[in-house]
Amino acid sequence: MSTRDDRTRTDRTGATARRAARSASPRPAPAVVGDRLVVGTVPPAVRICGLLLVLAGLAGAAAALPTYLVVGGEELRHVRGFGDALVAFLVPTVHVAIGVTLLQRAVPKLGLAYSAVAGALAVGELLIEIYRGSSSTSRPGIEVLAGERVLTSSVQVGAGWVLGVVALVLTVLAGGVGMAAWGRTVMEDRGALDPIRSLLAGAAVVLGVAALLCLALPAADVPDELRTDPATGLEVVVTREGPQALLERPGLALLGGLLLAGTLLLCSAVAPSLRPRLGAVGGLLAVAVTVLGAGLGGLRDAVSSDELVWTVPGAGLVVVGLAMLGLTVVAWRARRSAT
Repeated sequence: MSTRDDRTRTDRTGATARRAARSASPRPAPAVVGDRLVVGTVPPAVRICGLLLVLAGLAGAAAALPTYLVVGGEELRHVRGFGDALVAFLVPTVHVAIGVTLLQRAVPKLGLAYSAVAGALAVGELLIEIYRGSSSTSRPGIEVLAGERVLTSSVQVGAGWVLGVVALVLTVLAGGVGMAAWGRTVMEDRGALDPIRSLLAGAAVVLGVAALLCLALPAADVPDELRTDPATGLEVVVTREGPQALLERPGLALLGGLLLAGTLLLCSAVAPSLRPRLGAVGGLLAVAVTVLGAGLGGLRDAVSSDELVWTVPGAGLVVVGLAMLGLTVVAWRARRSAT
């Protein structure tokens, strides 16, 4: 009997020792994959935001095709060729692409950041567009609309203008829903962008100030004319009235210009600080697309009109927009260098 008890105690002691040895041995650490991105709670508002953004993109693309405005009896259109279509479809295409990611709820804060920034910027653009279609005849003047130099003595809205306003309204609504859903959406990473956030923010602020200075002047303007005085034979420079600058328009357009300028600078400073990293990517992308679209719009007007030339501020907008895209790529690729 005692031999059996000794054997039982020995087996129990050996099993306890083996369990202790297994618990003391270090377990292999889990491998870190990418950003270690964690997506948790995704509220239904994310899909609503995505749907609004997709509808805004589709409305914006459709707005480029029909008549935009009828100014002084002349029909104006945004698209008159393949190059015009590429410029006109830039922002709507990005809207649709980001909206689809929100509908899929894969990386929600990327789309929410994009929609919030794009919606904030669209408020100023909406006010300017309403002025062009409804109040520009209160103070008639020379204006460049859809690449044509016209006198705003009489303005009638077309289907393109209506669809454009609808697209901007939907973008603003998507931005509002995106801001509301941001705090309730759970999405985090391991902070791969944190070491360079300050540098990214500084560069974005500098580019935002540069974009603001470029927006203050027309992207396409009427060149001065050189004439010979018949009495003296001297050549004189005659200044021709050109398009109104961003802050030269009255009423709603002036308010819209101020809001657009202030929001652009604010979003350039805030976008790099958004967490997680893909949130910063979405915010920077919205700023870049807006600035690049404005610069390319000036280039389109200059190419399609014999009376207009592309200005230095217009070229500056393209350069700043491409630089903003560069910052977006840097933020996107920050995960590659993380350890």
